[in-house]
Amino acid sequence: MDNAFERYFASLKGKTIAVLGLGVSNRPLVRLLLEYGCDVTGCDRTPREKLDSEVLQLEQLGCKLRLGDGYLDGIQADIVFRTPGMYPGNPALVALRAGGAQVTSEMEVFFQCCPCQIIGITGSDGKTTTTTLISEILKAAGKTVWLGGNIGASLLPQVRQMRPEDFAVVELSSFQLMDMTHSPNRAVITNLAPNHLDYHRDMAEYIGAKQNIYRFQGAHDLLILNADNAITDSFTGNGVTHRFSRKRQARVCLQDGVICRDAQPVLPVREIRIPGVHNIENYMAAILAVEGLAGDDAIRHVAQTFGGVEHRIELVRVKDGVRFYNDSIASSPSRTIAGLLSFEEKVILIAGGYDKHIPYDALGPEICAHVSKLFLGGATGAKIRSAVESAPQYRPGCPEITDCGNFTSAVLAAAAAAQAGDIVLMSPASAAFDQFKNFMVRGDYFKKLILEL
Repeated sequence: MDNAFERYFASLKGKTIAVLGLGVSNRPLVRLLLEYGCDVTGCDRTPREKLDSEVLQLEQLGCKLRLGDGYLDGIQADIVFRTPGMYPGNPALVALRAGGAQVTSEMEVFFQCCPCQIIGITGSDGKTTTTTLISEILKAAGKTVWLGGNIGASLLPQVRQMRPEDFAVVELSSFQLMDMTHSPNRAVITNLAPNHLDYHRDMAEYIGAKQNIYRFQGAHDLLILNADNAITDSFTGNGVTHRFSRKRQARVCLQDGVICRDAQPVLPVREIRIPGVHNIENYMAAILAVEGLAGDDAIRHVAQTFGGVEHRIELVRVKDGVRFYNDSIASSPSRTIAGLLSFEEKVILIAGGYDKHIPYDALGPEICAHVSKLFLGGATGAKIRSAVESAPQYRPGCPEITDCGNFTSAVLAAAAAAQAGDIVLMSPASAAFDQFKNFMVRGDYFKKLILEL
């Protein structure tokens, strides 16, 4: 194993360390720091009486806890690990930096210590599926793959088991990338559209965060871009850049229903098991990412056998001739548009949720074109209704719009309105935080409601 890991943790001896946020991703980090004898303080807004047993166990292992509303007041440390959900410009972080603290993250340290090649994936839509496809293709080619980042397990504690010939396939969010100073050997940007503007100051900051995935690459590194997305197509990397396109000529493109690389057939679209044109783009990105690492047989094997990632246009049930799909991952308009385009017929759509302060204008025309009945709930319900009714294609009753107030009512009303042959798609175009901890909890709850019908 590369000694970078041991050198890094040896350098922490005698320093005070603060870990900000004790969610699932940072708990393995705390355990690792304690294992190396570090002086660790774990800071979290959750009050003690609401902590789960795993956090209390960290305290028993030697982690000091600062909890509740004032958990960041007057905090001091030599090294600070920022949880991705904490904005880098948080006043407490600004004060810590001013006091000489080094602010880093679990992902930043992983990039410093990882002994093997890293393939990083980001984007507004499709990054989880693309990350999973790359991982599955490499595994089908006989490679040892470590999957993580914004999905899967924390990677830093696993570095000691990684070998130079392995591959780390890492999904990276804008939250993680925002203050990163390392980039992966191969970087993929699936697309970019307005998202997370409740966190970022503006779209420019969001785009800038995403660009960190290639900003620190070297001359021999690879950047993979979507030529059909105006934002990503404008980027220029430091090393080799390849583009994919579903609509025009590119290094990987679509020709007569076949994904081709350098005009040579790689994958007939009909062999792709997961639905939707967006998944054709995800395969295009993956094909470029694994070039030289996995053969076309491995790509075709995955296409024919991979059934998709949970909460992404996931068929939950067919009841009385009605198909119910869970697309809870769709926390932005562009994700929901991709979901709508996955079906040839009009669908019954359940939408609405937490407001991330992003525009919904583009969603209106697509709902008019692809939705027969629309059931709304949550904080963005009124914004989605307005986008639909403002669309040039809108006519009263096309689609039928029902305001339901909350998620449960919207799901049950949609199910009640469905008849044999209908498709009910839960694709909210909004985050889940108004009623749920995250999109996974929302998706699981949707499945529970549907299975109980």
